[in-house]
Amino acid sequence: MKRENKSYVSVVIVAAGKGTRMNMEVNKQYINVGGIPILARTIEKFDCLNYIDEIILVVHSDDILYCKENIIHGRNYMKIKSVLVGGATRQDSVFNGLKEVTEKADIVLIHDGARPFIDEDSIIRCIEGAEQCGVATVAVPVKDTIKSSDKEGFVNLTLDRSILWSIQTPQAFKYDIIMDSHKQARLDGFIGTDDTVLAERIGNKTRLVMGTYNNIKITTREDLNFAEAIVKTC
Repeated sequence: MKRENKSYVSVVIVAAGKGTRMNMEVNKQYINVGGIPILARTIEKFDCLNYIDEIILVVHSDDILYCKENIIHGRNYMKIKSVLVGGATRQDSVFNGLKEVTEKADIVLIHDGARPFIDEDSIIRCIEGAEQCGVATVAVPVKDTIKSSDKEGFVNLTLDRSILWSIQTPQAFKYDIIMDSHKQARLDGFIGTDDTVLAERIGNKTRLVMGTYNNIKITTREDLNFAEAIVKTC
């Protein structure tokens, strides 16, 4: 059941990387996990959620036809608005997707195509966090001790683990905030490590919302083994 006074929510799924660390013939987003392509699993999580109104998919220029024929065709997705070509960087790819988002959108989610195990509750918490605070991201507390080093490779500081979080996606924004953030970054020639840092640098605060440790980004062959284990336990 949809919420009353529901925000219009758009999702930009970024799947434009080449996945060179995987060293496989097919890009990582199209590798099967549990018999289903990673990207298909990711899209399904948002397509079936009634909080979501539209999906913009951003892929590598070499993969447009492959994606349409092998991921989208025959799967009866209801909310994919566009399949677009990505840019030179992830940030450029996100901006390409944002330009396709309908201007009536209240909230925009940005999600990595290679994170197929995002759960419904985390998505909803992220949307609600952006509705309340303007910017929100899914994250989990770090488990390991984190240290920083000097230029010679020696530890110069042990950080307080109790205040450290590992940032995931989706990241959610009010529409005007994320568009203004990307436009200003482009004017300044600034490249961020994620989208929340673009919003933070123009004065916004990011709300952290609890995610899950299963929400991995599949990047290496070792991640594929973990992904197959997650599928078996779901």
